[in-house]
Amino acid sequence: MAHDAVRLDSVTRRYGTVTALDGISLALPAGSFTAVMGPSGSGKSTLLQCAAGLDRPDAGSVTVDGTELTGLGERRLTLLRRERIGFVFQAYNLLPALTAEQNVALPLRLAGRRVPRARVRAALEQVGLAGRTRHRPGELSGGQQQRVALARALVTRPAVLFADEPTGALDTRTGREVLGLLRAMAGREGRTVVMVTHDPVAAACADRVVFLVDGRVGAELTGAGAGTVAARMTRLEAVAC
Repeated sequence: MAHDAVRLDSVTRRYGTVTALDGISLALPAGSFTAVMGPSGSGKSTLLQCAAGLDRPDAGSVTVDGTELTGLGERRLTLLRRERIGFVFQAYNLLPALTAEQNVALPLRLAGRRVPRARVRAALEQVGLAGRTRHRPGELSGGQQQRVALARALVTRPAVLFADEPTGALDTRTGREVLGLLRAMAGREGRTVVMVTHDPVAAACADRVVFLVDGRVGAELTGAGAGTVAARMTRLEAVAC
């Protein structure tokens, strides 16, 4: 039986008078691909940030890959993020002066670790960019830049990959290719993928879709198609209004 790669227990996060997460509890099994959706202001990004250790909850606990984040100091939390957590965002966040290979190697260099070239190139090959190692971001398409960002997230071999709107800036075909890579990571490679998205088609690629409303889990779907996901989102948005 798979253990929980990510677990939130009664997590609350407030920003002034606004409650972004309201006592939310959620368990994400290892090797699963979970999409998180919800109306604007429902707490999606806050959930991802708290689950990934980028933000600290006001109450409750967060556990990633067996380690509770709540009591960790900043140094240990930074080390855990470097070693066990990968991040992919809508903005690729690549350094324009560096080649694809150098961008992918960056997390290892920042951690003061040796950078095996074979490992970096294997990460680029994994995302279909074996022939683009020496290209700089300006010489790559948007989809290729997102693939470099994926390779950069994978080079540290994280237990959990968090993705925030990873296909939001891509065209439909390229978005499908990136989603296929994420699907393969959770399927063939057994990584845990957590993706925030507004796109029902993207969400339908996941094993499970969790819908947030007002900082709480409002609904869940498993194995649903894009039409079913879109219909559920429409109902939730109507309630939120």
